[in-house]
Amino acid sequence: MSRKCLLEISVETLEGAMAAERGGADRIELCGDLSLGGITPDAALLRAVRAQVHIPIFSMVRARPGDFVYSSAEFSEMRQSITDAKESGVDGVVLGVLTKNHCVDVERTRELVEFAKPLPVTYHRAFDEAADLRQALEDVIQSGAKRILTSGGAKSALEGAAALAKLVEAAGKRIVIVPGAGISAENIEQVAQRTKAREFHSGLSSALLYGSREYERFEEEVHKLAEKIGRLDA
Repeated sequence: MSRKCLLEISVETLEGAMAAERGGADRIELCGDLSLGGITPDAALLRAVRAQVHIPIFSMVRARPGDFVYSSAEFSEMRQSITDAKESGVDGVVLGVLTKNHCVDVERTRELVEFAKPLPVTYHRAFDEAADLRQALEDVIQSGAKRILTSGGAKSALEGAAALAKLVEAAGKRIVIVPGAGISAENIEQVAQRTKAREFHSGLSSALLYGSREYERFEEEVHKLAEKIGRLDA
């Protein structure tokens, strides 16, 4: 029987993905260069991780670091990245598009959501840069995305817990709110209790693996997180 609560871990290497799976992660968010906040991983990495990892994999689709207002050429590149993700056999994609005035670009996001089908789309933390999170929630729902990864507009999910709780309540069953940013074994229970969310995202590898290859320690930290999340279902 699967857990009611779910743990997603972001990684940028095959070794990191395998360590996260061994540690008990339920899903991988596969990115390129997490030091830049995560960009589209290359197709070779997508195929390699898919061949070795058995839990669901969601691929980041982000043409470049920086803001989330994209040129026509960058938007075309994002469509190609979605094609690459589909061909590699991953289970979902993660993306976000904003307008110049810090609103969700509903039209462009919907176009990518439709193009990604049957893969589900998670709208990533571009959401936290929206001028009005409550309106942004409705806009993302309108686009057809299935999840929103968000810190509630704060630096961390714990700091944004009150806003996240409101988003979870407003979303109901229409879309899944996935708290992320700064989530660890030390605070996951607080975040869960305050937000009432059921899926959680952690970028543990950004802190533990940047510039190193301490995969055993990373696996241990994922395991601690997975254990804490498991207790939430008890």
